[in-house]
Amino acid sequence: MYALNLPNYDVKIRKTYNGIEIFDALRKKFLILTPEEWVRQNFTNYLIVEKRYPASLMANEATIKLNSLTRRCDTIVYNNMLEPVAICEYKNPEIVINQDTFDQIVRYNIVLKVKYLIVSNGITHYCCKIDYTKMDYEFLKDIPFYDELISP
Repeated sequence: MYALNLPNYDVKIRKTYNGIEIFDALRKKFLILTPEEWVRQNFTNYLIVEKRYPASLMANEATIKLNSLTRRCDTIVYNNMLEPVAICEYKNPEIVINQDTFDQIVRYNIVLKVKYLIVSNGITHYCCKIDYTKMDYEFLKDIPFYDELISP
């Protein structure tokens, strides 16, 4: 699979009649190993191990209702009150992150109204912090630790 701009993690991979599968620790099941799934699993491991995000407060492929459409967010991070605080959107490493990627995550945020938007293709990572009182946003130099994410 692709070399990513993330630390290496010991992920569970198996070969079945469906093809090669990777274990999603958040959903507690094996999934077909696609390039985007490779990014998702490595990035969620990065958030859990390096940035100390509690796995119990994260959900992969979480369903939301956007107008009359059902959509799935790649990862939603929650606080201890189970309120969403961040959305993560992942892309295949061969896909360049562009305005369309940000438009997609912003549409999800119309519903969730989180403070942080994180986008990664496994190579390049972006994190945007939204200030709803000033109606402004800023791109951060690094992905925040979980404690920073939930601080007021």
